[in-house]
Amino acid sequence: MKKIITPLEQKIINELVAGEFVEISGLIYGARDAAHKILFEMLKSKKNLPFDLRNQTIYYVGPTPAPPGKIIGSCGPTTSSRMDRYTPALLRAGLKGMIGKGIRSDDVRKAIVKYGAVYFITYGGCGAYLSQFVKKSEAIAFCELGPEAIYRMVVENFPAIVGIDSKGRDIYSF
Repeated sequence: MKKIITPLEQKIINELVAGEFVEISGLIYGARDAAHKILFEMLKSKKNLPFDLRNQTIYYVGPTPAPPGKIIGSCGPTTSSRMDRYTPALLRAGLKGMIGKGIRSDDVRKAIVKYGAVYFITYGGCGAYLSQFVKKSEAIAFCELGPEAIYRMVVENFPAIVGIDSKGRDIYSF
């Protein structure tokens, strides 16, 4: 299993192969549909984003509240295709990694290749299990959205699979 450190370096992205199991450690951002729509609108309006997208990874997640003594509640992936209409613009702005579940559109696959990015998939239905890999979490933007706010998270050995690599190979088309 390959160990990946974020923020992502292009050399590492280029070495990843669709279907490869990885463990991700470092800083990632959690954001779902509502936050993506706002980020997209901010990019269109040339406004400053709440964090620098360059070389970052976004996890498509809306965590539940943290139980007493825990860092985060259940934090399983949401369906990635709901972010597809916003993804090419975020990749153009420097985003390098995405974590979610399910297939992506052909436009997203092409944008992944064009901008040298990677799409990771992780285990749906395993939110409580995945929460143990989150070592820090805080809402940093759009807090009024509740679980759909943007979260800054530090993860350690977060399990994933390369879903679409930087060459456009897609695990769903094997």
